[in-house]
Amino acid sequence: MRTSLFAGVLAAGLLVRILALPLPGTEDVNVWKVWSYAASRDVTRVYGIGGDPPVRGVLQYGRTYTTVDYPPVALYELAVAGLVYRAWLPDYPNTWMLTATVKLPGLLAGLGLVALLYAAALQLTRRRDLAQIAALAYWLNPATLLNGEVLGYLDPLMMLPALAAFVLLHRHQFAWAGVCLGVAALTKPQAVLIAPAFALALWHVSRERTRERGVIETAAAGAVTALAIIAPYLWVGAVRNMWLAFGSFTVRRDILSGDAANVWWIANYVSRAVQMVHDLGWRAFLVPVPRPLAISSFMAQGLPDPRPFGQIAVLTLWAWALWRLRHATDLARHLLCAAFLVHAFFVLAVGVHEHHQMLMVPLLALAATVRPRFRPLLVAVSGICALNMNLFYGLGRGAGWAVPRGITLIDATVALSVINILALIWHARLIVAESRAPATLVASDAARSPVLPSAVPEPR
Repeated sequence: MRTSLFAGVLAAGLLVRILALPLPGTEDVNVWKVWSYAASRDVTRVYGIGGDPPVRGVLQYGRTYTTVDYPPVALYELAVAGLVYRAWLPDYPNTWMLTATVKLPGLLAGLGLVALLYAAALQLTRRRDLAQIAALAYWLNPATLLNGEVLGYLDPLMMLPALAAFVLLHRHQFAWAGVCLGVAALTKPQAVLIAPAFALALWHVSRERTRERGVIETAAAGAVTALAIIAPYLWVGAVRNMWLAFGSFTVRRDILSGDAANVWWIANYVSRAVQMVHDLGWRAFLVPVPRPLAISSFMAQGLPDPRPFGQIAVLTLWAWALWRLRHATDLARHLLCAAFLVHAFFVLAVGVHEHHQMLMVPLLALAATVRPRFRPLLVAVSGICALNMNLFYGLGRGAGWAVPRGITLIDATVALSVINILALIWHARLIVAESRAPATLVASDAARSPVLPSAVPEPR
């Protein structure tokens, strides 16, 4: 693809994403509005300050009240968006312009991911056409469009530093890799899922004579970054309030599956259908799943607490994948491993939400550029992520355009859950195949692909 055509496609994608910014998004967008309003006034008070026991900060914007349960970096970024909006409209009206403003950090992070994917793929493959494919695999991906500009999730803010951490690590920029991992983890907690794969990569990238130095440098940089991020809350005495807010994740996740296409959504479906069999017979299994089922309600049916089963299953698969790829030294397989950790968590853990699988997409987009055999998995995961969000939310609250859940014989969300379980098995088989490959894979694996006539390198 020539540079001019590539730039045109990027511009067209940017236009579509900008036009999607005013769409209402999910209910989370209303939460971001409250957070941006409060954080733009005083970001250090959003968690609450002091108290014995510590108190939760209750934020108000208009008639909406809410609390904060995200780490500080997301609050800093929403605070900047809020300051921009406040400078433009001091009264802070709740209009489509505010909706677009709180989604704007996600758009900027998406642009950063496009640039990162292009630069990293170009360095790895020395092929401009493959670098363009890597960038467009994110930019033109329906899953990333739905997740960011349409529905307004904050995942791109975390995905950018998470992917950058792996890229920088393989460039032996240990301190910057630690910084990026620290930023990712303190943007959204899901970044912690890739930490074991990052540790595996760090062990191999830090060669024998420099291993101790590389590990220390990365860990120290991550620790200093985390300390710098929470320093404002330490200064005002709000750290205990912040930890209390993080602890609310456990309370908030009293659900089998938060609209996530996974094992526990199937359990949700089956448990509800069984309750209706007496009245509806076999037709009970054709009734769409109305809403997530609380774990407490699940256990009230005489069933065991599902949380230990989910935790054991996830940790078992994590240990298996890390052991299988323990000799892998290349970036592509480290990214495949990181994506598998996210995949296993999404499919098997309790209380997961519909968008928590998104981190897989940029990880696989870069890995698949280097290793063509990963590309079908990238396509499948992208489709699963896009459908998971669309089936439940369409193009946002009141916007419609959701794929009908009755399009399949049973609820389409249940069918998608089965497909995602099969995709996890497929992913595991890829792990097995890659564990049998040579310990060191060279980027020329992708470079050996035939060069298309339109992809002949242009003059520098």
